[in-house]
Amino acid sequence: MKTVNNFWKVFMLIAFVLLTSNLLAQKKKPNLLFIITDQQRFDAMSIAGNKVLKTPNMDRLAKQGARFKNAYTPCAVCGPARSSILTGTTVENNGMKVNEYAYGFKKDGLMPMPTFDEILTGKGYHCEYYGKWHTRTSHAGVYKNPQVTANNGKSVFGPEGQSHIYMDFLDKNSPKRELKEGELYDQFSKRPYKTNILDKAHGMTDAEIKEKQLKFIQPDLNGELLIDKEYSMTAFQAKQTIEALERLKDSTFSITCSFHSPHAPMLPTAPYYNMYPIKNMKAPVSIADEMLNSPYRRTNGRLEHTVYADPEKVKYMISAYYGLVKEVDDWVGKILDKVEELGLAENTLVIFTSDHGEMLGSHGMREKNVFYEESAHIPLIIRYPEQIKKGEVVKGYMSTIDLFATILDYLNIEEHKSDGKSLRGLIERSDPGHGEYVVTEWDYRGDTEPNYMIVKDGWKLIIPYTESSKVINVLYNLNKDPYEMNNLLGDNPERQKYAGRAEDLRKSLLEWLRKNKSAHVEGVEKRKLY
Repeated sequence: MKTVNNFWKVFMLIAFVLLTSNLLAQKKKPNLLFIITDQQRFDAMSIAGNKVLKTPNMDRLAKQGARFKNAYTPCAVCGPARSSILTGTTVENNGMKVNEYAYGFKKDGLMPMPTFDEILTGKGYHCEYYGKWHTRTSHAGVYKNPQVTANNGKSVFGPEGQSHIYMDFLDKNSPKRELKEGELYDQFSKRPYKTNILDKAHGMTDAEIKEKQLKFIQPDLNGELLIDKEYSMTAFQAKQTIEALERLKDSTFSITCSFHSPHAPMLPTAPYYNMYPIKNMKAPVSIADEMLNSPYRRTNGRLEHTVYADPEKVKYMISAYYGLVKEVDDWVGKILDKVEELGLAENTLVIFTSDHGEMLGSHGMREKNVFYEESAHIPLIIRYPEQIKKGEVVKGYMSTIDLFATILDYLNIEEHKSDGKSLRGLIERSDPGHGEYVVTEWDYRGDTEPNYMIVKDGWKLIIPYTESSKVINVLYNLNKDPYEMNNLLGDNPERQKYAGRAEDLRKSLLEWLRKNKSAHVEGVEKRKLY
């Protein structure tokens, strides 16, 4: 009898140990919540030093984890940047050079490598994705969203996919109405908005626009969107994410919330429209820069869209942009609250970033597509309570190409081939080599505009990748010239003084190009800099 009792005791002990081990193993398998905004510049957070804009929830996330002061986009364009983030590869290597290559564009060699969510799916993760996609539809098959097709049959992961499903939501909750005086229809929501003086169609009627067959793009639209704040696209995308958290709380998940804001159109709803009074906005320091020694003098239609060089008119854009960011911040807070309410915070890796920035009148320019700080320098916050200390401020340079390797590292997934490197060593200060410099690229217009930017020790070099290009070379000392108004190369008669600094930056750029097996090593190497 005693032998039988001892057997059962040993059996129960073994069973308890196995059960405990399984529970611990399950607990150790962390979740991923990836939040990405569109077109949010590095200083569009109060914790980053913005004295006007208030972002308590982004600040809260930063205080609970690590904030990167010197995070940069791989490419200051939506589709290429997102493709690089998802795959951890350079734009040159994944082939996604322009937005037009997104979705089902027919071209060989586009983004052949797996995304981090494809790898996670293979490891048993349940992956869902909400909001703006803007990359290859062929990589979206892993997502298990409850609804992947809109009422019109369009895929959520096809062109304008998020707007199709959003329209179904609006048709049910906020039906379209007739226009009143001073109103036009927003291109996205097809709902009325009241224009302001920055709007390209300000003062026109809908009938006039149709009669003249005028076409406007997203940045042309400025004013107040006249729908309830609960029905905005930001609210819709956040609510989808919150519902997913509720549904997947007992699963091992990767959930992406991809906000469209603060990308144009600059149409906040009330109370976000004029939440930051226009009269209190300050025009950018560089707004009157003549850019005579810059390769970007004509970029983004700068010489045609002169309203963005008007220090009074541009305040309307700044006010609206801040309103859109504040709305995102409010919903980020609600998402984080839900994570905590469900008891998921300790075991969830949370990443907050943006694909690129917004010029917002700096150098008299709107949009992105350039290597200026306002366009290329972005926010990045990573929280993982079990492994990242609270309140870390990381000063080293990095690109969001590194997020692919970082996610796999913190989720305990074996390393996969990529062009980036896990940020763990930078966060823990155990990898002094990582963070020495950062490179951003763009290969859209060949050698008619700059192709590479490298930042190192507070200095920035901007150059094309061919020996023959007539594009102006650029060197900025960000330590003394943070608004990038004094190009030390190009037409500067004293450019020879900066030969040593320029060559040092080129040397690091060539190191990066060789590491990533670039086809442009020779062109950069032979390029005359000064």
